Amino acid sequence: MNGFLRFIDGSLSFVFLTLVMVAAVALWLRQNFDAPGPLADTASVVIPKGEGAIEIAERLEKSSVIADRRVFMLQYYVARIYGSTTAKAGSTGDRTSLKAGEYEFPKAASARSVLETVTSGRGILQKVTIPEGLTSQQIADRLRAEPGLAGEITSVPPEGLLLPDTYRFSRGASRQEILDRMQSEQAKLLMALWETRDRSLPIKTPEEALALASIVEKETGRADERPRVAAVFVNRLRKGMRLQSDPTTIYGIVGGQGPLGRSITRSDIDGKTPYNTYQIDGLPPGPICNPGRASLEATLNPPATDDLYFVADGTGGHAFTSTLKDHNAAVQNWRKIERSRQQAADEPAERSSEAAPAKNARVPALLNSSSKRSGEGVPVPRKKPREERAKN
Repeated sequence: MNGFLRFIDGSLSFVFLTLVMVAAVALWLRQNFDAPGPLADTASVVIPKGEGAIEIAERLEKSSVIADRRVFMLQYYVARIYGSTTAKAGSTGDRTSLKAGEYEFPKAASARSVLETVTSGRGILQKVTIPEGLTSQQIADRLRAEPGLAGEITSVPPEGLLLPDTYRFSRGASRQEILDRMQSEQAKLLMALWETRDRSLPIKTPEEALALASIVEKETGRADERPRVAAVFVNRLRKGMRLQSDPTTIYGIVGGQGPLGRSITRSDIDGKTPYNTYQIDGLPPGPICNPGRASLEATLNPPATDDLYFVADGTGGHAFTSTLKDHNAAVQNWRKIERSRQQAADEPAERSSEAAPAKNARVPALLNSSSKRSGEGVPVPRKKPREERAKN
């Protein structure tokens, strides 16, 4: 009996001592884990994808973010067991895996705050801005050139399905993920705007809306003019008039590769492609770029106007007209402005040429001096610059 009591007494003493030691270790860990860290100044650390917990702890120690990787790892495993990175109830939930990304740590950050930051994934967010009017291929090229993104683009969505906007991401995010997010956002926006559209529009499907919005997007860079430009095209569709939009002609030639790189010629306008709205009735078979929110809104709820034409007015905007007579007058006014601007640009060049030494004088080349078969290669007189094209 006495032996049994001694056994019980010894066991209780062992348990008590063990609990005391565990409590002492826990207190030591807590104090070390909450103590100010060694970081002398705010610093950022990039944790690459694929690194394990031990590698991450070593990286943080080498960067002087934490003092001891072993203490960090011990608390990390405790967090894994108890499903929290903190002993304080409800502070970070059960997010216990260490996540890749770029993180900023403040001066003297404690090991606990470092662990909470890396397990939360609250890294430094970078951003990429995609402007309206780019083709899907151009957007993909921009993402490929973005150094903060990683991975290959495996699939470029069709034209018009990407929403131009500013997108934030953590360093190392997938390029394909950004493209997929842009596609998802465009789909949600298009469906929402489609439900609130003007039901009298001569547009039967969301896909047709995308196609028309992409033309509006390429025709003007001024936000205040998008609704009136959209109204012009809607009115022409209702009357069965061809849209006659230069950007559609260009897209029919170069597709999604980018700008034409030269002036449009008469042969371009006369060329038959599925997208050339000088040659086809109605809308092209699909979008010619990725339109933004403003162009989609303008297209699906344009103002009620009688406008059928627009041409540059010399101020950076356009003159909108409802009759061919008024339109021709506006075109003539724009041509006068173009001529005066060209003359002003030519005068300095002439003075420079006159002042040049005679030994540098050269016989000017004759442009388009070869045979001009059917106007091939002859530039069409420009009625306005890039976003200021006349509607005939």
